[in-house]
Amino acid sequence: MTPDNIVLAGFMGTGKTSVGRILSARLNWPLVDTDTVVEELAGRPVPEIIRVEGESVFRRWEREACKRVATGKQQVVATGGGALLDPANRATLADGGLVVCLTCHPEEIARRLEGDETRPLLDHDPVTRIRQLLDARATVYDALPHHVDTTTGSPEQVADEILSLWRQA
Repeated sequence: MTPDNIVLAGFMGTGKTSVGRILSARLNWPLVDTDTVVEELAGRPVPEIIRVEGESVFRRWEREACKRVATGKQQVVATGGGALLDPANRATLADGGLVVCLTCHPEEIARRLEGDETRPLLDHDPVTRIRQLLDARATVYDALPHHVDTTTGSPEQVADEILSLWRQA
């Protein structure tokens, strides 16, 4: 039996939203972004939550968002880059969902995010910071059940690969 949801995880800039839109259109399922759910719950933008209250408060909102999202069915879920660092979020979203970690080379991530001032965890040397964050998250990302590299493939090709994984699950 195919999973109820497709959950896209991975670092920022790996294509979760872009690929999620394609999957959403192909399956005729809604695309649900956990950061958007956080903003709806908190009543303010993620960067503001992090800047004013800190990352730990944001992560609490994110946990609540993951719980709410996990109750849905037939949806494509794009998680925030660090959402699945929390074991509770991983378990919640994996229950009934196909979890796919999107990966990408750090230089390509930096290129994709160039000029994006809404990314609060990057500083003046984005490639170095991306590598540091990827290294810190490697154990969790590596443990996720499915991986698709988005470095060179088009979002459509990545969506094809994910749909294949979903049909085989």
